Amino acid sequence: LMSEVEGLGPSIDTSDLHPNVLRQWVRDVTGLQAARLTVLFESFAYKHGVPLDADLVFDMRCLPNPYYTPALRALNGTDPSVAQFLSDIPAVQRMVDHVAHFVQSWLPSYAQENRSYLTVALGCTGGQHRSVYVAAELARRFSATEQVLLRHRSLASKAHSS
Repeated sequence: LMSEVEGLGPSIDTSDLHPNVLRQWVRDVTGLQAARLTVLFESFAYKHGVPLDADLVFDMRCLPNPYYTPALRALNGTDPSVAQFLSDIPAVQRMVDHVAHFVQSWLPSYAQENRSYLTVALGCTGGQHRSVYVAAELARRFSATEQVLLRHRSLASKAHSS
């Protein structure tokens, strides 16, 4: 069926090619650049399940929970008083540093696979305090060098249900 157009362009035998190799070959032939990788930091509540589209999942439930401080219970990780509470705890900063280092270390490998998105999911029990703070902090750190999106899955669902 293709014999009529065979001579119109380059011919590439794709029989045994890995899809990423084929993508790169097509880019080479057409002169197109790869799309820039977007890193999505998404907070979520474990009680509602892990996001199905998550590429990397980190558990923040081991960190101190502002929920048990009465003045912070009704707030969330985007509120300055909750952010201050969490930023003052060395273990929280150590967790943020370790997750940032892990993601930064592996970003080149994900980009090399010609991916357009990398979803980094951060979970805690209710998806309100710890995971929200850590996701926002990571988004802030990475936005200086990467294309970044930030999503708070549990906060968004609370806003829709109110």
